[in-house]
Amino acid sequence: MRGSFLDRVGALPRLGLGVSTEYGARRQDGALDPAALRARAPAYAGFLEVGVEVVKGLDADASAWAAAGWPTTYHFLDVNLDEPEDLEESWSAEARAIAAALRPAWVCGDAGLWHFGARDRGQMLLLPPVLVKASIGPMAAGIRALRAALGLEVLPENPPGSVFLGDMHLLEFFAALAESADTGLLIDCAHLAIYQRVMGFDPLTGFDSLPWERVVELHVAGGSVLTHEGLAMVDDDHGTAVLPDTWVIVEAAIARAQNLRAVVVECERNPLEATLPIFAAVAERLPQGWLAGAGE
Repeated sequence: MRGSFLDRVGALPRLGLGVSTEYGARRQDGALDPAALRARAPAYAGFLEVGVEVVKGLDADASAWAAAGWPTTYHFLDVNLDEPEDLEESWSAEARAIAAALRPAWVCGDAGLWHFGARDRGQMLLLPPVLVKASIGPMAAGIRALRAALGLEVLPENPPGSVFLGDMHLLEFFAALAESADTGLLIDCAHLAIYQRVMGFDPLTGFDSLPWERVVELHVAGGSVLTHEGLAMVDDDHGTAVLPDTWVIVEAAIARAQNLRAVVVECERNPLEATLPIFAAVAERLPQGWLAGAGE
């Protein structure tokens, strides 16, 4: 891909408001059927963000959505961007085949540690990156390599966590990563709210350090406050209760992200009726007319 990201971003489609899924998500009792959501409220299901592990591939729901020609994005669940061996040719070939089936607008995923040691079912997890300058170069190289391997823009996402290591603010880290990789960004507002809470910061701390013109996608999700042995933490449960700090971040991010193309509501394991208020709350915060024509 030629030119800087700020030149390329204009070619990215505006997908609008969408919903996430991953392999087998709808098979759980009471889980959301994305196709049923699109039939009930098309503006809330303009696209499907498909969580992918290449070892699993696509389930019937994701395959049917893609076969209908409806818009998608490819959210990886199995790549440590800072480990070159993760982009081995066998994995890349399978990822390209999945991308060919989905025809996604772009690729995105949490820029953290998806597995410890070799990529294996018994070693899968998700941890945030170590927020130091030394982490940026290897991760940026991985983003550029994945972009070249798949021929699609790759948007790193800020992961969740209960502990964060390093001397950089998370938004300062992702700002430097985006510049180094010449890429766009996916800001998960719920994950960011968790980080700010863990670190004892105001919800909007660090906002001025982020190049908001590079933010292409936002995530909104519910979370639950838990206490264990006196330690309070937030469970990123993708439930139907969105924390107040998350809404503060959502509103501030929408106001700043002039190249915003997509907003995902992560609520895949909840009944359709229970999710409609979250979609409505997000929609009312978007600029007037922004959803018109998106996701077609």
